[in-house]
Formats: sequence, structure tokens, C-alpha cells
Amino acid sequence: MLDLSDFREVFLEELEEQLQMMEQEILSLEIDGGSDAGIQRMFRAAHTLKGSSAAMGFDKMKTLTHEMEHFLDKIRNRSASVSSALINLFFACLDRMKNLQAEIVEHHREQSDITDLVAKLQAMHMESESKRRGKPQIPVEVFNSAQMAEGKECIFLRVRLSDESVMKLARFNVINTKLSNLGTVYWKDADLESEVDDDKIQDAQWLLSSQLEQDEIKRIVESMMDVQCVEIEKLQFEHLEVDATEITEGTQHTTYEGKESPEPAALEHVEKYKSSTIRVNVDRLEQLMNFVGELVIEQTRIQQVEKQFRQKFGGEHSVEELGDISYHLARIVGELQENVMKVRMLPIDQLFSRFSRMIRDLSQSLHKEVELVLEGRETELDRTLIEEIGDPLIHLIRNAIDHGIETPEVRRTSGKPEKGTIRIQAAHEDNQIAITVSDDGTGIDPNKIRHAAIKKGVISEEKANQLSDHDAIQLIFHPGFSTASQLSEVSGRGVGMDIVRTDVERLNGLIDIETELGKGTIFKIRLPLTLAIITGLLVDIGRKTFILPMSNVTEIVRVEPSSLQKVKGIPVITIRNQIIPVIWLHDYFGYARSNETSKFVPIVIIGRAEKRLAIAVDELLGNQEIVIKSLGAYVGHLDGISGATILGDGKVALILEVGGIMKLVNDHITTK
Repeated sequence: MLDLSDFREVFLEELEEQLQMMEQEILSLEIDGGSDAGIQRMFRAAHTLKGSSAAMGFDKMKTLTHEMEHFLDKIRNRSASVSSALINLFFACLDRMKNLQAEIVEHHREQSDITDLVAKLQAMHMESESKRRGKPQIPVEVFNSAQMAEGKECIFLRVRLSDESVMKLARFNVINTKLSNLGTVYWKDADLESEVDDDKIQDAQWLLSSQLEQDEIKRIVESMMDVQCVEIEKLQFEHLEVDATEITEGTQHTTYEGKESPEPAALEHVEKYKSSTIRVNVDRLEQLMNFVGELVIEQTRIQQVEKQFRQKFGGEHSVEELGDISYHLARIVGELQENVMKVRMLPIDQLFSRFSRMIRDLSQSLHKEVELVLEGRETELDRTLIEEIGDPLIHLIRNAIDHGIETPEVRRTSGKPEKGTIRIQAAHEDNQIAITVSDDGTGIDPNKIRHAAIKKGVISEEKANQLSDHDAIQLIFHPGFSTASQLSEVSGRGVGMDIVRTDVERLNGLIDIETELGKGTIFKIRLPLTLAIITGLLVDIGRKTFILPMSNVTEIVRVEPSSLQKVKGIPVITIRNQIIPVIWLHDYFGYARSNETSKFVPIVIIGRAEKRLAIAVDELLGNQEIVIKSLGAYVGHLDGISGATILGDGKVALILEVGGIMKLVNDHITTK
């Protein structure tokens, strides 16, 4: 028996990709009716998942995707319309498939029930078919004679067989015989009296009268083999004149008209591009990256040895040759590192694409109108960062919709468009990636923040009044802080913004806020491009070597200790008319200074804009490419430390977590 476990990971990867793509296409279908190519992509995704699910033995996934595929085929062929009810049903199916996906991942089997959605899809198909075909083209004399002969109302019946049914024409003839036994058949589909191909007949219609109630007739027909759906109603003469294009009253709809499809040459190009890629297991990429990291460490050690030999043996030929080897090895390792990093980079659109559906559902539940604008979707970022930054961004977006964007009525009163805007941008800035989440809502009131902080005991009233508006707004990052007057399903529990900052700083990133009352709020996150290998600034603190990520360093200065001043008891340095607080890291870690007699103090400026900090160190030791190593479960989390690395001399150096240090200093300043 074939072991399918080897194909499970491939199936799950394909499932994730196809579900994401289907979600985006359903959103497009709702917004603008979709395009020919978009409908085709959805159809192919459903068809692909149907086949792969069947091959893997996941019958519920197969059945649900089959029903979606069938309806998408109708839309594709212009024989069905797109309504808001259908869009919501498609989203419900997508959510159920995601549930099935989670069950397959966790339990290796499907558990969720799908019968309700299958029934709704089938019923909607029957309704769509009724609208398309209209009432049967029954000769009026047949209808009148039936009425006069029996003195009863005629019954219109439409029956649909399942797609798996074979010999459909024969099956319909069996149904016809059964109906003849139940009453009098006055008319039936012309297809039943012709030699049509089985694949061209899906349903059939009858006009009959019977002593039995409609429900009883429907129950009998539904119990027959291969019958999927039965539609039954009393038929009056005026019903024969109903326009076949009439849509059910009260249902908003958009008829799918399609848009211009790509030229065949363009589609051929896409197919060729896809065929030039291969799937690679993520674990293999991680292993490859680890090997490159070890190479970087060994190459650094060779450089260290070459430096020692040059100092000891001068310009001997063997030393020069070692120097050449070290130089060329450094170049090769650098190129290898760069190319492996490129393999790990993914477009941030893989993350951004998840937000459209969330914003749609959330804005509907809060009765708000929100437009999402995505910019810089092609910006590339390390796949690990894409996975890690998702939750913080979701927190920011949910807060923006819940607390920032106003209701249409309030926005209209304020002279704003009824539809609010959330803009998410990504761009490369100075070997970093900057991700911005902004809204055009109410903004953040610093006075409201001060009042809430005083009420919760976060800060005294005296200190709160001394804070600038910018510093007051930073209090929202305090654990448990919230200005919400009541809890909601979306936010207001005080467990969001401190988690956002903690997660960002754990990634060696920084987060800042800009806000204006009545205009909106901007959150800006800066992250390194990768968490694997970074450029670090080596510093000496109490004769111990520490590393500051260069992505966090804005400038380096040397100052005389006497030039430092104190503001409210806090050491500060003035650079270009900006007052920046100073921290001595030897005090922070409890080490004695190693250069007490030095005339100048090296100071490293970290952070951006108003959120800057000056770090005083004992000595600057230069820059170096470093491989980030986790501290492991035995050491655990250390405040102000994000990891460690191995230096060229084989010693271990700790990597400073700039965000954590800034947080401790900021908390000290605001609460002192």
C-alpha cells in the first residue's frame, strides 16, 4: 500500500498557497466583480485542491472544493451571477477549509462538518439555475388543458443529479416513471426525449399534478439514487411569463462581466516562470544558513590568526600568502552568505495579503467602512522576520480599526469621507526595513493617556504633567495599559501594545508613534533585514566585549566627561540642539570602568527621531560580521541581551538588545 506520509508536507504547502490565493480572489470578486484571469485562478485552485485532497484521502476537503469548483465554473461560463450572499458563502467555505487544514496539521484527519455549506452551495446553484433558465417553456395549451382536466394547481418540479452519477439520462427516465406513478405528468424536459450526451444534462423539469402533498413528492424523489437537489413549487399561469433574468427580491448582486484577460503569450511566460522554480524544505534552508554562519565564524578566526602572524613574523612570504588566502576566502564567504540570504528573502506581500480579509470582517462587525491601502508589497524580508512580525502588525491594525477609525456618521460630521483608510507600507531604509501602519482616524489624545496612566498608578500626577506629549503617548506601551472605557471583542484589555513593543524589540527592532488629534496615527517599525547574520559594533565594557547591532546605531561621538550635563538628575548629552539621555553600560551590567583615566568617552547614539539614547562605553573595537546564536533554554531571557556570538579569537560575546535597554531607560525616566 502506498505510504502518503511523504507527500503530506507537499500537500500542506500547496493547500496553504491555494487558500491564500483563493482568499485574495474572493476579495477581488467582492470589490470589482473579479477578472477572467482571477475567476480562472480560483477555479483552478479549487480543482487542484479537489484532486490533491482526493489523492490524500481528505474527502471533506475534496467535497467542499468540488462544490465551489462547480459554481465557479458557472460564473466562468457566464451562467451564474455573483451576489453578496455568494461572496459570504465563499468566505464561509474558505474558513471551513482553514479549519480542516488546522485539523489535518494537528490531528492528521478531518473533523469539521461540511454538510451545511454543501447544502447551501447546492441550493444556491439550483436557485441560480432557476434564474438562468427561467420557468419552463410549457406550451400554453398544455398548461390550460391540465388545469381544466384536473381542476387542480399544477406542480413544477426540477431535479438535479450528482456529478458522480453515471447514465444520467437513464436515471432521469427512472424518475419520470416514478412521477407518472405518483400522479399525471403533463410535460417534461425535451432533453429527456432526445439523445443528448450524459455530460450535457445535469437537471430536468416536469409539470404534473398529484393527490400527494408537495413535501411528500419531494421526499420520495430525494430518496431516489443519485438525486442531489429537488426544487418544487405550485405553478400558476402567470408564472410562465416571468423574466428568466429576474433575481430574488432583496438580494444585491453584480453580474460577472469579466475583465480583459492576459494575452496567451503573457500566460505562457507565467507558466515558464513557474517551471523554473523548485520547492525546498525550510529545514534545509535553515541548515544551510547555519553552515554559512559557521563559515563566517571560521573565516573571522582565520583573519584573526593572519593578523597575529603578521604582527609576529612581519612580511614573510608565507604570511603574505596567508593574507591572500584570507582575503579571497572572505570574498567567497561573503558572496555565499549574500546568495543564501537572498534565498531566505520573501516578498512581504506574503504577510500583507493576510490583512485584507481580516480588515473586511472586522470593519463589518464594528459597522465601519475601511479601505486598506498596501504599498511596497514587493519589498523583501527574511522569512523568519515575516513569520515573527505578523502578530504585532495584527495588534496595530485591530487597534486602528477599533479605536482609530470612526463610524461613518462621526466621520461625516467631522467633514471626513465616510470610509476610513488604513495604509500599510514597507520599504528598505539604511539596511533596515521600515514598516508603517497608519490610519486617518481620531488620533491619540496625550491628555487622555496621562489621565489613564495616573488612574492606573503607572505614573504620578506631577510626573505626568511634566511629560511632553510625545513621551506621554509612549505610556501606551506600559504593560496592562488601556484607555478603553469598556472591553470589546477586538481590543481594550490592555494586553496589546506592550506585547507589540516586546515582540519588535525581541527582533532587534524599534517602534515609534506619530499622532495628531483628529488626523490619525502612524506607527513605524524598523527591523533588521535578517536575524541570522548581522554587522555588529564591538564595544568594550569593563574589559568584556559586547556587540551593538549596527542597524540600531545612528552615529558615534567622543566627548569629554565634563561636557555631560544633568536634567532632573538624568545625565544627558546635547547633539545638534537635541537633548539625549546617557547611560553607562558598565553601570548597567555592574562592571568597573576599564578606562577611568581616559580623557574622552566613546558614546554610541542609537534610535531614531525623538526616541534616541546615548550609550557610553569604555572602548570601541570595530565592526564585524557576526552570527547570532540563541542563549538557549538553560540561560533563558536576559533583559537587554538578545543573543550571543563567537568571535574570531573563539571567545563568546553577548549581543545587546537595544530596544530592551531603551525600554528600561525610558521607564526609569517617565516614572522617576
